[in-house]
Amino acid sequence: MKLVYPAVFSPLEQHNGYCVTFPDLPGAVTEGDTLAQALEMAVDCASLWVLDELENGNSAPKATAPSDITLENKEDFINLVVLDMDEYAEKYGQKAIRKNCTIPAWLNTLSEKEHINFSAVLQEALIEKLGINK
Repeated sequence: MKLVYPAVFSPLEQHNGYCVTFPDLPGAVTEGDTLAQALEMAVDCASLWVLDELENGNSAPKATAPSDITLENKEDFINLVVLDMDEYAEKYGQKAIRKNCTIPAWLNTLSEKEHINFSAVLQEALIEKLGINK
């Protein structure tokens, strides 16, 4: 799912960077030292905000038309950011995915007697096998 949201870029007085806010994503704020970095950070910030909503069972908010947004300062400007939520969720999502695997019956019996959590064991094994540092 691809989403497009308007982002308000406000030049920072202290240096040449930009603060970025989103009229449709309350509390989502980021910044960058350059325009390119601010745009990159804007996509990441908005994607994280929307992913959190989706994982909590909410829908993504509707985007406001840029023409309906009033800017506070004459130096501010609006730029649209494109979010690829499928790609972002695949990379950063915390939603559990069901996997089906097969093990011998004897191993299942022994594991259940020991109250072993199969999901936890699989996760730990995959993390170790992939060399991921938590």
